[in-house]
Amino acid sequence: MDNKTTYTISLYSENNVGLLNRVSAILLKRHINIESFSTSPSEIPDVFRFIIVVNISEEKIKKVVQQIEKQIDVIKAFYHTDKETIFQETALYKVKSSSLFEERHIQNIIKKSQANIVTVSPEFFVIEKTGFREETEKLRNKLEPYGLMQFVRSGRISVTKAKMDVSEILNSFKNKN
Repeated sequence: MDNKTTYTISLYSENNVGLLNRVSAILLKRHINIESFSTSPSEIPDVFRFIIVVNISEEKIKKVVQQIEKQIDVIKAFYHTDKETIFQETALYKVKSSSLFEERHIQNIIKKSQANIVTVSPEFFVIEKTGFREETEKLRNKLEPYGLMQFVRSGRISVTKAKMDVSEILNSFKNKN
């Protein structure tokens, strides 16, 4: 059986309609589940970066990235292991306000988790936590007994530890257009 590893795919592209659908189709054809997904502008104007996290073998990741790069809107795609990247996720927790005032030790839970209270209203308060998935999940479990009303976690965001020449590639793309 294949050894599965968590890989972060960084895909740089123009911001055109339909690319996400085509990339999803590539993964679907190979029965690959997306563990996390996020997108944002990159360091180059008009070039966007997609971050896709998958858990597959090295052989499959190479084939998938090659297939992704064949898409017309894709400028460049890379893949990295967790050891090769610095990554985080952000989570928001909406909790009943009564817990904040009646259960004083909830403030200690928030402080020990290095989380921040973002807003407080008479009905609820919202906590923000940035960290690894295990950390955001641990805080969710601790907050559940206190009236957790809503929970949401972002997709992974990451940068590579090693220097990438992606800026030069992207700048050359920009200069061609």
